[in-house]
Amino acid sequence: MTKISVIIPCKNEQETIGGLIHRLKKLTIIDEIVVVDDGSTDNTASILSESNIKVITHLYSKGNGAAIKRGAREASGDILVFMDADGQHDVNDIHKLVNTIEDGYDMAVGARDNKSQANAARLVGNKLYNRLASLLTGHKILDLTSGFRAAKRKYFLDFLSLLPNGFSYPTTITMAFIRSGHSVKYIPIKVNKRDGKGHLSILKDGIRFFLIIFKVGTLYSPLKIFAPIAAFLFSSGFLYYLYTYLTEGRFSNMSTLLLTISVFIFIFGLISEQITMLIYLNIKDKHS
Repeated sequence: MTKISVIIPCKNEQETIGGLIHRLKKLTIIDEIVVVDDGSTDNTASILSESNIKVITHLYSKGNGAAIKRGAREASGDILVFMDADGQHDVNDIHKLVNTIEDGYDMAVGARDNKSQANAARLVGNKLYNRLASLLTGHKILDLTSGFRAAKRKYFLDFLSLLPNGFSYPTTITMAFIRSGHSVKYIPIKVNKRDGKGHLSILKDGIRFFLIIFKVGTLYSPLKIFAPIAAFLFSSGFLYYLYTYLTEGRFSNMSTLLLTISVFIFIFGLISEQITMLIYLNIKDKHS
């Protein structure tokens, strides 16, 4: 029989965590609730101690991603459900995610609609993330940064070493699953108004999200990153060569430099592509 674990990273959520656990306990499909207290300094720890669930405590804050990884390692379920502790996710949507996994998908992601975004800046930012990630992976990604998702534990654990300790773990795990050929499905959800205090900085974490996408993009398919750069430099060098040849009758050093760099970048991309393939082949071999 399939066992289901719900994993909740938590930091300073004394206003919401008790009610969330109470609602989760009413769901008969859940076999285990694992809360990772990531160094809370409010009354969260006291509330958790009275909840009669599995609680893992970080002595200091290590980050949302670190809490997710710790919870995934400690959970015993065959299906892992991840959700936020601030009360924005509807526990009844867990049925949709779990049913999707039981239908054969390897990961199910709760995709928020436009009205569920916290504000206009987050809406625009998430749309940009989704577009860029879709371009890199060649798959339609509806909500790259959603923290509400379910996945088969045996596959999720394969990618723990790739996950950052910060808030951008959903970005990495989504792209890694797709790159490895695992099936991912998006389930439309609506989220409640955020009850607790948000820990994201739009500017700081927005830049961080783009850096993570670039990082995972190079791990996902390096040529999709390096080939356009090489093509741009090659075109620039060739056009500059034509310009200097037609106007001055010579081949400039700048043209040589641009053309040479473009070739090196393309070769570097090819080598990186082969290394990436070996990484994912080794992961795939674990389950063959």
